[in-house]
Amino acid sequence: MRIDIVTIFPGFFGPLQLSLLGKATQRGIIDVRVHDLREWANDPHRTVDDAPFGGGPGMVMTPGPWGEALDSILARAGVDTSSVTPPGGGTRLIVPSPSGVPFRQQSAAGYARCDHLVFACGRYEGIDTRVIEEVGTRVAVDEVSVGDYVLSGGEPAALIMIDAIARLLPGVVGNASSVADDSFGGGTGPMAGLLEGPAYTRPREWRGRVVPEVLLSGDHAAIARWRRDQSLRRTAAHRPDLLGSLPAGALNARDRQVLADAGFPVMAEDVAH
Repeated sequence: MRIDIVTIFPGFFGPLQLSLLGKATQRGIIDVRVHDLREWANDPHRTVDDAPFGGGPGMVMTPGPWGEALDSILARAGVDTSSVTPPGGGTRLIVPSPSGVPFRQQSAAGYARCDHLVFACGRYEGIDTRVIEEVGTRVAVDEVSVGDYVLSGGEPAALIMIDAIARLLPGVVGNASSVADDSFGGGTGPMAGLLEGPAYTRPREWRGRVVPEVLLSGDHAAIARWRRDQSLRRTAAHRPDLLGSLPAGALNARDRQVLADAGFPVMAEDVAH
């Protein structure tokens, strides 16, 4: 996968050279290219922002540098920038924005199937809307929010999304089965749709706290049941909204009892027959 990032702070993306993503880059699984927007600013001061039409606080990023930067990047990637074509293909432009659609694990899985992602990291009051409209006539464009809060710019949000997307690519995570068991993993296993439960490792006792005996029992069925119980309890405590999104029949009688004990009401029709 090729990932292009346009920003006025290229140094922000140094962490992409670390850990799993750094190794994935070295192995050629992902090709990350960071571009300084100011390279396409034509005035002596390399200006990329101006006051908003209609007044109001803050500044807006001007369309000129953005248009030229995206034209150049898309052209290098083989996307035809001279004619209007329907959105789609292997390239998507992602614009981090607090007013965008929510980013979810399912979003990451969808983006992981793309050949080429371009992240446009805005600052100030955002990018002139005409840039998004115009580029959207040539490639698919998504305005995406990573949460109900406002960041100083699109860079932190882009880092979050790139990490979530890249770890789903084959070969990035050493044990691919661990990805399927992630919170929000969306798979079909026993933890599908639930948050991950607690995890333990050696030593068996630490500061008076002992690993639950079931995890030391060697009884795989009992361990699987314990882990599902813990996932149910954690989901009910931290993200009860996820339980309401489970498909019909996803909960059996034991699940219902666990949730009832945790104080979460479950309707009878939610129980598998």
